[in-house]
Amino acid sequence: MKFLDLFAGIGGFRSGLEMAGHECVGFVEIDKFARRSYRAIYDTEGEWTAHDIRAVRASELPRADIWTFGFPCQDISVAGKQKGFAGKRSSLFFTVTSLIRDLEEEDRPSILLIENVKNLLSINGGWDFLKLQIELDEIGYDIEWDVLDTAEVLPQHRERVYIVGHLRGRGTRKVFPIRRSNKKASNRPRIMRVFDGRNSGTYGSQDVVSPEGITGTLNTMSGGNREPKVLVKEATKMGYAEGYEGDSINISQPNSKTRRGRVDKQVANTLETGINQGVVTEELFIRKLTPLECWRLQGFTDEQFYKAQAVNSNSQLYKQAGNSVSVPVVYAVAKHLKIGSYDG
Repeated sequence: MKFLDLFAGIGGFRSGLEMAGHECVGFVEIDKFARRSYRAIYDTEGEWTAHDIRAVRASELPRADIWTFGFPCQDISVAGKQKGFAGKRSSLFFTVTSLIRDLEEEDRPSILLIENVKNLLSINGGWDFLKLQIELDEIGYDIEWDVLDTAEVLPQHRERVYIVGHLRGRGTRKVFPIRRSNKKASNRPRIMRVFDGRNSGTYGSQDVVSPEGITGTLNTMSGGNREPKVLVKEATKMGYAEGYEGDSINISQPNSKTRRGRVDKQVANTLETGINQGVVTEELFIRKLTPLECWRLQGFTDEQFYKAQAVNSNSQLYKQAGNSVSVPVVYAVAKHLKIGSYDG
């Protein structure tokens, strides 16, 4: 099926849908640096495109069976000001639905694939998510949703809500629930699998997060069995968490007296737009993840990363990884997007 990639970023949706056999007919992205990466990674020759979704008219849009959009989460995320749909950025969801309203029914997409942070389900007491459901119902869509964690397929804890909207009368197939992995947590992908084997120099020992580097919040020591580990101060009864080789360490706000949950065992914390975490190395350094490792944690190929690296700075590459959807998770959903028999 053909799809339109809205709020496209660096094309996480596009990669996942193309892996599932779908074809992109156009994209919308306002960030000039993300557009650079997108155009470097994908063959967009001849495709329709626009910068600002607010300036798009329905009559301009190419016909597509699927619209994908991870609309801005800044007003919904627990890290933000919790304005929800009252915020300027997250309310762009309604800009998309307004475009659908302006289309004749035969021109509307059969399927909507929407992604956002898990907090979308509960912000403002759940009223915003109810508004979303009502809005989609009014423009003709039945919806289903599920919370999917990237840790099922990649070594990163990243819970996101995925919503699939089915245009009534089109006979699209139900998607959720998606069969989960039966692997125990100990057998899931580990962060060491994404390590950059050529990593040295810029991200080597001089760029590690040391006790001096974050004002004494970390200490290296040996355990009772002489097992090397790193102690990371936390606001817990014990006062610290233990980090071993391959564990990720949240290094944001190092002097905070209230932070906890800094250590994730063999998986990365949720990637954000800045580099907020390090990883314990074999030498018991705590070094920052490289941009390449962050892109790998979102499921992009090394080839895609190097194409983006050729046109963007490291700070932008970190930001783009943090803003992206996880490609294998999108693929897991996209391969079930079919027109056949929706069992609503």
